[in-house]
Amino acid sequence: MSLSFKQKRFLDFIRRHTLIHGQSPSYEEIMAGLGFGSLGTVNWYVRVLTERRHLYRTKGPNGKRALTLTEQEHATPATLPLLGLIAAGYPIEALENAESIDVPAPLVHPDNFVLKVKGDSMIEEQIEDGDYIIVRKNPTAKPGQIVVALINGEATLKYYYPTDTGVELHPRNPDYPVIHVHKSDDFSINGILLYSFREY
Repeated sequence: MSLSFKQKRFLDFIRRHTLIHGQSPSYEEIMAGLGFGSLGTVNWYVRVLTERRHLYRTKGPNGKRALTLTEQEHATPATLPLLGLIAAGYPIEALENAESIDVPAPLVHPDNFVLKVKGDSMIEEQIEDGDYIIVRKNPTAKPGQIVVALINGEATLKYYYPTDTGVELHPRNPDYPVIHVHKSDDFSINGILLYSFREY
């Protein structure tokens, strides 16, 4: 059965939000973004699109960000350049003879690239040692986004929070401290995390 215009708009909103923010939207964000009057309308679309196998629900850690487009799971493979390894406290390490890596087609963009994660400072975000991340080149970020940042020439993958005195970069592993970046430090943002995945 073909989708209506409003159903396509609903799926497009989830797709765009996931690409920009690296996670699917909550029901409240869908309601606000599409101008719905109640969460009941969101639930109705989710139920119908799940029954038609355009959408499925997974159990996330808080149950709020658990919508995935089935079309993304079966998208025609495409490629992005694998630029190197990223580990907290070290420069991005270029890979010898690095090739492009297969990624979902919706994530292909001239400003996107892939890095391989080395370390476990973001393990509570389900980003583990050996995983791959897709990053959008961007020199700025919004508070709370996961960024690839350079601090005095060393690279790290962390949550970004600007402060009155500089920047805080938060890990998602209690074994790692928050990084405090002062205005006197040489700090820049290389890009924003869009997506993470691992090969089996």
